[in-house]
Amino acid sequence: MLINKEEIINKIAQDKIEFNYGLKLLLENEYNFEELFTTLRNYIINSIPNKTDYNSEAYQNALSTIPLKPTSTPIVILKTYPTKIALNKLFELPKSENVKTITSLLWIFKQQIQKEEIQNVKMVVDIFGMK
Repeated sequence: MLINKEEIINKIAQDKIEFNYGLKLLLENEYNFEELFTTLRNYIINSIPNKTDYNSEAYQNALSTIPLKPTSTPIVILKTYPTKIALNKLFELPKSENVKTITSLLWIFKQQIQKEEIQNVKMVVDIFGMK
């Protein structure tokens, strides 16, 4: 069964596919870095509620938990520059950084979606007074 990249990304974000397995699926064969990068970048930008500086608590938490060494080039760039500038810089990195870049972006999107789901549950609990 062939599953498209967007579906895999969303299943990873929803914990329906384990992160490392999903990442492997996205990177297998001759994956298109530019296409995958653009999809993840757009998903991240769209999932950040603060459109002024494209920063959020979930985004900052995701940066500190990316499953790579904290000294990895993509992580250093993401922590050093504002979100949109960092994303542009990641796209320009050498090919040797592509897998780390995709790993970082996929992790950020996954963490943001999970944080959003938790906030939605809390909102429902607050609305209906459930404990």
